[in-house]
Amino acid sequence: MNAPAPNISPSGPRKPIRRLDESAQNRIAAGEVVERPASAVKELAENSLDAGARRIEITLADGGRTLIRVADDGHGIPHDQLELALERHATSKTDGEDLLDIGSFGFRGEALPSIAAVSRFTLTSRAESAEEAWTLRCDAGRLGRPTPAALPRGTVAEARDLFHATPARLKFLRTDRAETQAAADMVRRLAMAAPQVGFVLRDATGAEGTEGRVLFRADPEPGSPQEARRARLARILGRAFEADALEIEAEREGLRLTGLAALPTHSRGAAVAQFLFVNGRPVRDKLLTGALRAAYSDVLHSGRHPAAALYLDCDPHLVDVNVHPAKTEVRFRAPGIARGLVVSALRHALAAAGHRSSATVGTAALGEFQRDDLGPHGGAAAPGAAPVQYQGRGPAPRPFGAWENMPPRPGAETLAQAAAFQAPAQAGFAEDAAPYRSARVEDAPEDPAAQDLPLGLARAQIHENYIVAQTTDGMVIIDQHAAHERLVYERLKRQLDANGVKRQALLIPQIVELPGDDAERVLEAAEALARAGLVIEPFGPGALAVQEMPAELGQADATAILRDVADALAETGGIDAGGLEAGESDEGGPVRARLDAVLSRMACHGSVRSGRRMGAAEMNALLREMEATPRSGQCNHGRPTSVRLSLAQIETLFGRR
Repeated sequence: MNAPAPNISPSGPRKPIRRLDESAQNRIAAGEVVERPASAVKELAENSLDAGARRIEITLADGGRTLIRVADDGHGIPHDQLELALERHATSKTDGEDLLDIGSFGFRGEALPSIAAVSRFTLTSRAESAEEAWTLRCDAGRLGRPTPAALPRGTVAEARDLFHATPARLKFLRTDRAETQAAADMVRRLAMAAPQVGFVLRDATGAEGTEGRVLFRADPEPGSPQEARRARLARILGRAFEADALEIEAEREGLRLTGLAALPTHSRGAAVAQFLFVNGRPVRDKLLTGALRAAYSDVLHSGRHPAAALYLDCDPHLVDVNVHPAKTEVRFRAPGIARGLVVSALRHALAAAGHRSSATVGTAALGEFQRDDLGPHGGAAAPGAAPVQYQGRGPAPRPFGAWENMPPRPGAETLAQAAAFQAPAQAGFAEDAAPYRSARVEDAPEDPAAQDLPLGLARAQIHENYIVAQTTDGMVIIDQHAAHERLVYERLKRQLDANGVKRQALLIPQIVELPGDDAERVLEAAEALARAGLVIEPFGPGALAVQEMPAELGQADATAILRDVADALAETGGIDAGGLEAGESDEGGPVRARLDAVLSRMACHGSVRSGRRMGAAEMNALLREMEATPRSGQCNHGRPTSVRLSLAQIETLFGRR
């Protein structure tokens, strides 16, 4: 049975306008300021930071429903101002003359009275010069009188039975576990904003007579503000994040951006590792998160999300933090400058990282090596056991030393090469020896100095797709297709930024049939696609004629390229017909982002394919270009192009350490 609709008709007798009592006003205000227990934790902890606290201890019970206690060692509240602290719009943070000149977390004067209006609230404080502490109780807005209390210094704010005065709000809370996690996330964000302050979060659920279980602890970090911040981020986000993070520092027109941003190969499956701060205040701002996404759009697949902790600082008059009572949203006076600063700073940092990929990729690679088939003795037969018999297909492998006294491979120029490329002495071993020949670098000029370069010297190609290079202190495995795909993509982008992508005319135009919507979408973008090196013309219903293609792609399949371009346009919503003029970059803008998506699809068709055998000169040229190309540490889809293993890791793998 359907519930009756609420009566919102304006008909009926006119009701008089009246002023709500103060208790009702506070309960209504609490609906905006205190949405859930985590909101109360945020407001109370921010008050502690504004009070100059060096240590803040937070205790929860039942997800914050039954208890929220925040204790600090700040400068405290004089006892004659305790009652004033629980009045609406009473604050020490501003005098109200300039509501843009805000240098504190709180300033609206709504948090304490809002929390006190919906809970059983107790405020105990001792000011720095006071001889004793005082406490004030407030039950659902009903204020008591201050009484003496025992407290060494600072303030303790305690809210019990949150929302007991508005029980309907309790129905909208999630489970205790989810509410505790939300509060813990808020505490972590505040800890990242104030690295020189110590934080402790405890869960006192069912812990009568004890302090409760510690959920989070971050001791004050020593050193300069920058050193303290990096140490705090490493403590909260993990050492792997710190190892894979790029230092961000940029400034533009009064805005300064600092922080850490992880390499694309350190991406996450959800936007759970993105932390943004404006003038030290944790925010969840759509403009900044959109800028962060745009900065990584060129190096991450749409299903992956970057990890970053970014701090944007500016004159308080350049940003309005008074947009919402919760103060998690901000509004910039010049949003385009703020967005452009984030996009350009991150893109330049990613470009400067070049071929570097996540340090955790190599560690993960080691974990993929399985030793289960080696037996309890790490590959050696147990004492007295029968010899291990060969179980593979084809002839049994030749025992060690059986390659001796074989004729050298024709064309080998040195004794070392002759030994390396010996032909099998018996025809029965020809199939067995083939993998050894195809995996070696043929006619490789020995250049010991190349090993000192970041990607080293190519030594082998295996499975016609992976290049093995030797460095001074280890080895690097490179995915040739993924790496070359990124190189082609970067070349196309450079050409587009200059005078447009270089084109080559097809001797015979290729006719490509596409579904009606795709064909129309591609034709609408024809002018912009021409600047991207792809010239097309209509050729009847649902058909297009490809007249010219990017010269960088060589003999690529025009049909496959055009279908991929159509998919890219469908995903991005098409491209403005005007496209970009020569020399325009539109960095981070929608037009360039969509053109880049098209170039990325085309680059895949012009790169070295898996299964192609490469010579030594080709492989080493690929490595050198990777070292000189921005963002070459990952392919166009965000996958790593190389895996680096140090000699120490390799020796550990084989039990030599």
